[in-house]
Amino acid sequence: MAKTADGLNIIFVFGTLKRGFANHDEGMKGQLYLGEAETLEAWPMLVAGQWFSPVMIPEKGIGHRVKGELYAVNDAALAELDRIESVHLPDGYRRYTIAVEYLDGRGEAEAFVYMKDRSLVKITHSEPMADYQDRRYVHKSQRPA
Repeated sequence: MAKTADGLNIIFVFGTLKRGFANHDEGMKGQLYLGEAETLEAWPMLVAGQWFSPVMIPEKGIGHRVKGELYAVNDAALAELDRIESVHLPDGYRRYTIAVEYLDGRGEAEAFVYMKDRSLVKITHSEPMADYQDRRYVHKSQRPA
């Protein structure tokens, strides 16, 4: 289960929710940072869509081991992340549980991650990558009405 010993949800973020990126303050500010991690399996992660969003696709074994950050969040914060990632919409992300490994050697953990089905990815701007550092993302506040 993707939970800490005290019942918090463990979430793996790989894109704009990471520290220093456009959606961090909206989704992760005030949440418990656990450290840097990398997926145990390879997954395709790329920049896609008209807003240059980072996307992981649920196709295990394709792409790279993806680097990101782990956080512990309560159920209310997880529900807010579901809203930010549009899980309620047909073209939104879906929450999956994957295995990750702490980069500092603390071992492995299960974590929630948001991925989008390949059929929903119409435009791609990159090849699969291991570490999202792209700065082309267009924040919701900067998009046309």
